[in-house]
Amino acid sequence: MSRIGKKPIEIPSGVTVSVEPGRVAVTGPLGTLQQQVPLRMAIAQEEDTVVVTRPTERGEDRSLHGLTRTLVANMVEGVTKGFEKRLEIQGVGYRAALKGNDLELQVGYSHPVTIKPRTGISFEVPVPTQVVVKGTDKQQVGQTAAEIRKVRPPEPYKGKGIRYEGEYVRRKVGKRA
Repeated sequence: MSRIGKKPIEIPSGVTVSVEPGRVAVTGPLGTLQQQVPLRMAIAQEEDTVVVTRPTERGEDRSLHGLTRTLVANMVEGVTKGFEKRLEIQGVGYRAALKGNDLELQVGYSHPVTIKPRTGISFEVPVPTQVVVKGTDKQQVGQTAAEIRKVRPPEPYKGKGIRYEGEYVRRKVGKRA
């Protein structure tokens, strides 16, 4: 078994990792995450690190090795620090507000759009034109942020819509007389 080019995953204090065949569970101060992993990858816990090794140097095994290592590393980071995605809302009259745990968007439709959070996801609205999606699972945070953006993606003529923080929207010239 080889672990060329892959560094071990450091486990901070207060985090426990349990490894079973085909499944890894990580428990930390922010919660518990479980993930199915390929059976071919050998996952070993050595003191305060987790090491993922691959059986061969074939292309498929090399890909699964990197994927498995990244999934476990993201789980450890998620239960210690958590993940967040920030969205900006641009447009006259476009705004967001929290109604209980739900996110209510007013983005130019005749009705407000309400988005309910998934389990483990929370919303923050520091300013009416900014939304912060927080959670422990990186995939869930990204998926929820993408669904919010999909409500009103930024359009290229006036730049109105919901975009990720720092996202560049290429502007187009309108029609000319």
